[in-house]
Amino acid sequence: MEALTKSLIRPPLCASALTGQPSVAVKASSRSGPASSLPSVSKAAPSNSNRSSSSRASRIYALPNDDDVISVTSGKSLEELEETIRRIAEENEQLRARAAAAAANARATEAAYKGDADVTRPRRGAVPPPPPPDFVPAVGGGYSTVTRVEVAVEEAAPVATESFAEEAMGARSWQEAVEVEEAATSAAADGSIEISAAGGIEVVHKTENPMSIVFVASEVAPYSKTGGLADVVGSLPVALAARGHRVMVVAPRYMNGVTDKLYAGAFDMQCRIKCFCFEGAHEVAFFHEFRDGVDFVFVDHPSYHRPGTPYGDQNGTFGDNQFRFTLLCHAACEAPLQLELGGFTYGEKVLFIANDWHAGLLPVLVASNYRPHGVYKDARTILAIHNLSHQGVEPGYTFGSLGVPGDWYGSLEWVFPEWARKHELDKGEAVNILKGAIVTADRIVTVSPGYAWEITTVEGGWGLDGLLRGRSFLLNGVTNGVDVVDWNPATDKHIPSQYTAEDMSGKAACKAALQQELGLPVRPDVPLIGFIGRLDWQKGPDVIQAGVPEMMTGDVQFIMLGSGDAEYESWMAWAESEYRDKFRGWVGFSVPVAHRMTAGCDILLMPSRFEPCGLNQLYAMRYGTIPVVHATGGLRDTVEDFNPFANEGNGAGTGWTFSPLTKEAMMGALWTAIQTYREHRDSWTRMMERGMLQDMSWNKAAEQYEQIFQWAMLDKPYA
Repeated sequence: MEALTKSLIRPPLCASALTGQPSVAVKASSRSGPASSLPSVSKAAPSNSNRSSSSRASRIYALPNDDDVISVTSGKSLEELEETIRRIAEENEQLRARAAAAAANARATEAAYKGDADVTRPRRGAVPPPPPPDFVPAVGGGYSTVTRVEVAVEEAAPVATESFAEEAMGARSWQEAVEVEEAATSAAADGSIEISAAGGIEVVHKTENPMSIVFVASEVAPYSKTGGLADVVGSLPVALAARGHRVMVVAPRYMNGVTDKLYAGAFDMQCRIKCFCFEGAHEVAFFHEFRDGVDFVFVDHPSYHRPGTPYGDQNGTFGDNQFRFTLLCHAACEAPLQLELGGFTYGEKVLFIANDWHAGLLPVLVASNYRPHGVYKDARTILAIHNLSHQGVEPGYTFGSLGVPGDWYGSLEWVFPEWARKHELDKGEAVNILKGAIVTADRIVTVSPGYAWEITTVEGGWGLDGLLRGRSFLLNGVTNGVDVVDWNPATDKHIPSQYTAEDMSGKAACKAALQQELGLPVRPDVPLIGFIGRLDWQKGPDVIQAGVPEMMTGDVQFIMLGSGDAEYESWMAWAESEYRDKFRGWVGFSVPVAHRMTAGCDILLMPSRFEPCGLNQLYAMRYGTIPVVHATGGLRDTVEDFNPFANEGNGAGTGWTFSPLTKEAMMGALWTAIQTYREHRDSWTRMMERGMLQDMSWNKAAEQYEQIFQWAMLDKPYA
């Protein structure tokens, strides 16, 4: 088996599935290793089958500059193009030599990371070991992501010819590449050569405008996580790096005894800087790990070394969070200038992505402390709002400790409304970190288009709607993606039986196993409804509580998984004893149980009061579970109402939405879903398929973010 490497992940090599020849299997798996300019290679085996000359084949392949792909279809005969194929035969030999060199380089790097070879990992001021000839360095620091493409031909197959995709990569012009492609499709149609598709390779277009991007956040998966913010910061940078950008993530290095091992791969860069804030010069250190094509940089300070979550412990929120995240922002501003990653710094022309209020001081610092001195004049800042309700509001006197010049007080000044003041002498004066980010960032983005609109309304603006309406021309929403590897019913290790949209038999097995696990009667005909989420005001458990008595009058089963308000936890215990054969409540949270519920339930209920994006409804659709959701924020954007009459009676939609958020509206939508489940199974199955076949990958979201990034770099700095 021959191992080949390439420098980027390319769109799928699509070809007609021509029969009559031994098959060619192409597999792909990610590795970490130096980048190579070698393209992916597929094999084409000769075909002796007779085919009609009118047959046509279409194929997409990478062009010589590795920047884009084209698709062409040809009807020319093979004889007309034999000369073109013969002319580039010698170049195939060169490609094979490059493949061997790249494979050797990949094996050496992999051995180094496994400890099988004595290769020192790059540290500050150092560069990786010298690469072999023809090596093309990665755009980012450290090592780039390498896709190992393994081509295996069945033993009974005749010797395969070199693929036309490989030949096209040796072409010297676009025109010649098109000629090669025409030769391939014509030969396939003529029956002389069979073209096999490179199935299994993840497809990602390489960007035409690579940028240096720096994400700053209080948490990042898998190192630290309390919610969806960590998932976004752990996934979106990886998707952008795969598209050719140089990406850094800056986050605190939380060391609390439990998470210490998660940072084991990050090494001390031996770089110390002092951050001037909170009446002193506070020294921080930087740790670095290169993973999945991304530079993960962790800011180390004693204030991050304590038990609990990133924000608090069992006694409540940490009282010095403003200090801790002010340090993070100051350190993040210096990271692109100071840290030599892969031998060189990111420099001043970077794009900062400040996530929520914890990183909200960064746009203020860039505008107030750097640009006036000629630094970061070509940089841009984007504020990413994941939840507007958390704003980082502190007493007014805190401003003097932030390390921001006094004449910038107005950007952070905040006055509480009278009804929120504690006494007559309370003037309501405060500083609002998120407000400062809104008025100084070059652009603003939220985690769904619907939420981008909601935060400009009085009802959803949390007091900042006026400012956001004033900057609405710079406000965009991009729906989050999901981890399509972790959340994949075809490969999920947490569920008892895997399944796909083409074969859903495993979902019935998952349902039966879940019913048995929770002690419910195992009944395949009863609709199994689930709720997964925190038991707090935002997620609407009070609406569920009000609707359960009516729900239990029907022949249904209902499962709840979550923790939070003690009142609702106690109510779940009561409901389980009251409705023994119909209700189960799981207090707490378990990732394996969440996966099994998502796979085993027929319906997912989400009565959230507000939901910036929401992930559970995306997971549900990916697993063929129908969502019934309150029409708010990202829920409204991602769940399309079922319409049985659309598409000539084949139906459309992926679930049901309801509004307003009342018991009556929720139960009305739920009863409609239950009736459809019982009486219209064909429509229900098609709805499941539509949900499962949607593209929910981070690559799709990354494409939209790229457009916003380009707008930001084209505009002049806002502040």
